[in-house]
Amino acid sequence: MAGKVGVMVCGHGSRDEGAVREFASVAEGLRKLMPDTPVEYGYLEFATPIIRDGLDRLRDQGVTRVLAVPGMLFAAGHVKNDIPSVLNTYAAQNDGITIELGKELGIDPKMMRAAGARIQEALDSASDDIAKEETLLVVVGRGASDPDANGNVAKVMRLLWEGFGFGWGETVYSGVTFPLVEPGLEHAARLGFKRIIVFPYFLFTGVLIKRIYEHADRVAERHPNIEFIKAPYLNDHPLLIETFKERAEQILTGDTSMNCGGCKYRTQVLGFEDQVGLVQESHHHHVEGIGTGEGHTHDHKHHHDQGHDHGHGHDHGHDNHHHHPYPHADHPLGPKTLK
Repeated sequence: MAGKVGVMVCGHGSRDEGAVREFASVAEGLRKLMPDTPVEYGYLEFATPIIRDGLDRLRDQGVTRVLAVPGMLFAAGHVKNDIPSVLNTYAAQNDGITIELGKELGIDPKMMRAAGARIQEALDSASDDIAKEETLLVVVGRGASDPDANGNVAKVMRLLWEGFGFGWGETVYSGVTFPLVEPGLEHAARLGFKRIIVFPYFLFTGVLIKRIYEHADRVAERHPNIEFIKAPYLNDHPLLIETFKERAEQILTGDTSMNCGGCKYRTQVLGFEDQVGLVQESHHHHVEGIGTGEGHTHDHKHHHDQGHDHGHGHDHGHDNHHHHPYPHADHPLGPKTLK
């Protein structure tokens, strides 16, 4: 396919200015790894530039083929619905530009090495008199209403647990699903281990990271006989930036398929059977740019006749504008977002 190629990193966005700065630093790191390719970034909501602004910048540099990379760990609603909707809307309004969406960061050996490095940093800062078999690892995921994405966090935990040889491992989530951080850590504290490592498997800082650490401190105060260690999140680890580069390059080779085997929109996943073929669309155009700075106003019309091509064979009609209710919304160990 002819045309000048550029890379667009699509983030979620945050009201936390630190998170916005960290995301921008990752995009800058990607520019250094791809010096001959224009690289821009943007957010779905809560921060500027929004994704459309980044695409405008690529277009202004003469880019006609955009390799769009989701700046997210796993493929839940934002990657399956929201980002494709924004990209398809832009492509429909701008003749001569082709936008292709790559895979999420996912479960990748480089990502696991980056996560392992963050956990090792925590171990290096702790006392050295507690053996690994007396240590319990708790991995904290963001949490989604998509069981496939939640399951990926559990797999990350298992890979790290087994890789280090810790005595035990648990998975908790910061919101939307269960168990939440505090009840999960309380459960972990009853298992009899001398040390608990709390590792947020998050890309960037933000209110949830701060609350995760606060909840860890709260549980630690109730269990003074256990050494609690708070590991740093991924942030701008060089292996993370290398994974972004690989995801962009995989678009050129056609390796863009997401894991569809457990997708609740495509197959009957236990407990989510009624969501097969559900309408998929973005709801973020109402909050684009809101949250940091002066925000972003826009008056463009949205074209909702473009399919969301993310490798799934769904019916993508647009006659229904709502998020499907999460079936476990009243679970006693969640799924309210951390307060």
